[in-house]
Amino acid sequence: MSTAELHTLTGAYALHALPEGEQLAFERHLGACEACAQEVRELSATAARLGLAVSATAPPALRERVLREITTVRQEPPPHGRSTPAAASPRRRAGRWPVYALAACLAVSAVLGGVAVRQHQAVQDARQEAQRAQRHDAQVSRVLAAPDARTATAALEGGAQGTVVVSRSVNRAVFAASGLPRPSGGQVYQLWFDDGGTMRSAGLVETPDTDGTVLMDGPVDRASGMGITLEPAGGSPRPTTPPLGLMGFPAA
Repeated sequence: MSTAELHTLTGAYALHALPEGEQLAFERHLGACEACAQEVRELSATAARLGLAVSATAPPALRERVLREITTVRQEPPPHGRSTPAAASPRRRAGRWPVYALAACLAVSAVLGGVAVRQHQAVQDARQEAQRAQRHDAQVSRVLAAPDARTATAALEGGAQGTVVVSRSVNRAVFAASGLPRPSGGQVYQLWFDDGGTMRSAGLVETPDTDGTVLMDGPVDRASGMGITLEPAGGSPRPTTPPLGLMGFPAA
């Protein structure tokens, strides 16, 4: 094989697509050609990143389009002024991967890799959400099972009912509501700790059916009770509407 021909094998080598004899010849060439060595490093890194993505099946139309376009694209000449000898065998040239063919394959892989990365991210997001739910349930269980857990229940505006469970030893509180109407667009229910008449935000009620159990944000500390209001989406630093209900915390 000529040196000019060896220069064209970087992509096939990076993808482990060379027969044994040509692979050995190209590896000897790599020791003396820094340009090819650099190109192999870059293509290998790209192939490795794509290989880490979750696989996805290419649409049949995409494969057919790529194969059709490969036959109409002229091969790029060797870079840095290298020339291919006129006497090179047509059979040998036909056996090489054109640079554009390799680029097309990598482009397709990159597109599919992007789809796979998005799918992988969705799986990761779902896993993280499940882990958050598990931590939430564990913290709720810890409050409910505490030896000093105390419960208070009160009617809320509109016929709903609220229940709060407080544990001073755990220093947390759990709120549960039943019958709360779904808030109108742009509004959300917000919980508050009553610190001697000053209301401190204790988080939002964001369960889909508004009948869930909520671990109130932050420690109970010296709070003597709690309240619930209807606030603009995202919550407010201070209550902006009259409370729908107020509950005093039971004595320890």
